[in-house]
Amino acid sequence: MSHVLAITLNPALDLSIGLGQLSPGQLHRAEHAETVAAGKGHNVAVVLAGLGHTVTAAGFLGSDNDGSHMRLFDEAGIHDGCTRVSGATRTNVKISETDGRVTDINTPGPTISTTDWQRFVDTLAGQLAAAPAAVVIAGSLPPGLGTEAVAEIVAACRARAVDVWLDTSGAALAAGITAGVAWAKPNDDELADWAGRPLDDAATRLEAARAMQAAGARNLVVSAGGQGLQALIGECCYTLTPPRVPVVNTVCAGDSLLAGLLHGWLSAWPDAEALRFGCALGAEAVRHVGVGQPAAADFSDLLARVTLNEQEAGQPAPECRA
Repeated sequence: MSHVLAITLNPALDLSIGLGQLSPGQLHRAEHAETVAAGKGHNVAVVLAGLGHTVTAAGFLGSDNDGSHMRLFDEAGIHDGCTRVSGATRTNVKISETDGRVTDINTPGPTISTTDWQRFVDTLAGQLAAAPAAVVIAGSLPPGLGTEAVAEIVAACRARAVDVWLDTSGAALAAGITAGVAWAKPNDDELADWAGRPLDDAATRLEAARAMQAAGARNLVVSAGGQGLQALIGECCYTLTPPRVPVVNTVCAGDSLLAGLLHGWLSAWPDAEALRFGCALGAEAVRHVGVGQPAAADFSDLLARVTLNEQEAGQPAPECRA
């Protein structure tokens, strides 16, 4: 298996609350609640470690409440390479209602100082010297960091010839794309925001995705929740539809998708196989709190129920693995 460096610049403690119905301004009694150590890159790390990869978690953690993340890393077998900063790691709240509606409340993380950033950069240099097979940059930027931080990380990885897998949004996504990443994973809204216009149909989404490729993302996956995903791998274009499953919590679905696809890519699977695995793992994740479980009893059934179509006719391009 491979060594992966998973960077989470703005991790969180995720508090998931289940309610019958949310009524603003009223007292509620939760049907269930659970707090887990999270952050998009950490979620990816947990999946990859469970699949047998050697994973180092990097980024920042607030020193006031890093215990939950330390326990997560220990239980998952992830090396803790995070830079500690003053203050507490943020808490994000996700309220899920019986009808499937979900309300997210994300809080800011601790402010990253110039000194904090330099300590991270120094640590990153040593982590890249260990020659990871891939680097994942996932999640938002904490206060104190501008989008140049993402570009700097990508540039450092490219200087070491290490592929970067990017999952962020807004200006951070644009900066990473321009810096040149191997993979990007925007969702529909993030792609539309990057393109600066509504993407109302498959043709306009494909046009925007191709533009993102031209701007610096060698490959990309555009996710649209239960509606499926579109993947551009070199010149090949695929659409996938996940199996229908009951939705309990969507927090880790995209992270599970990315981890599953990266696992397949690192394992040199054919594109279609890697995409199916990632799609099925994302679908498995929404059935419960936490990341997707490839060891789920019915995972092979979920995998078989993923539909995949190659949209463009002709022979696969050299970048595609048939």
